Amino acid sequence: MSIIEIKDLKKIYNDSEVAVHALNGVNLTFQQGEFAAIVGPSGSGKTTLLNLVGGLDEPSEGTIQIDGLNIGELSSRKLINFRLKNIGFVFQSFNLIPVLTAYENVEFIMNLQGYSREKRDARTMELLEAVGLEDRVNSRPSKLSGGQQQRVAVARALASKPKFILADEPTANLDSQSTSNLLDIMEKLNREENITFIFSTHDQRVVNKARRVIQVEDGKVISDEVIQSP
Repeated sequence: MSIIEIKDLKKIYNDSEVAVHALNGVNLTFQQGEFAAIVGPSGSGKTTLLNLVGGLDEPSEGTIQIDGLNIGELSSRKLINFRLKNIGFVFQSFNLIPVLTAYENVEFIMNLQGYSREKRDARTMELLEAVGLEDRVNSRPSKLSGGQQQRVAVARALASKPKFILADEPTANLDSQSTSNLLDIMEKLNREENITFIFSTHDQRVVNKARRVIQVEDGKVISDEVIQSP
């Protein structure tokens, strides 16, 4: 089932004297359950593409439909609410709230969504167990390793049961063992729970795990290879 349809997507930045074409006519479709990597050199448009799909930026031209809904037609308030309920984000800098524990960071989005205490407790513990951190629920980010912080970030991204996860260079600040552990967890969640993951990455270890590899250069898709169907 198709969950994301991107048509003729363009993004032009006019911040300087010369217009920068970050994306130049991208067409892509993603199915439920994909484990896909978007690759390319720095400045190729990878992060811009993820930001547009995630509703964090607006396209200059083209459309993005998620489950048939054109997110470009949503008001700012409706877009924020849509992101909250439908899209999970994992960033290379972790973006955890430093004064909150691992448990509280995962619970945070469910608080915003109005989940009951009982449902928040059950879902938070379920996710922390899934990423192997059930023994670190009361630890703040400063007391966790980089790999552990990123696993908390993955659990937080999954808290709202989103349609898909966008992961922008999620292994960039991790060592080899932490990267391996994180990718194993993501792959397990993808295969066992049919959770869609879309990565932006330079990391060959991520590419090796992906079942679809999309290469972008100069804002265009130059290759799109399905290695294994979801």
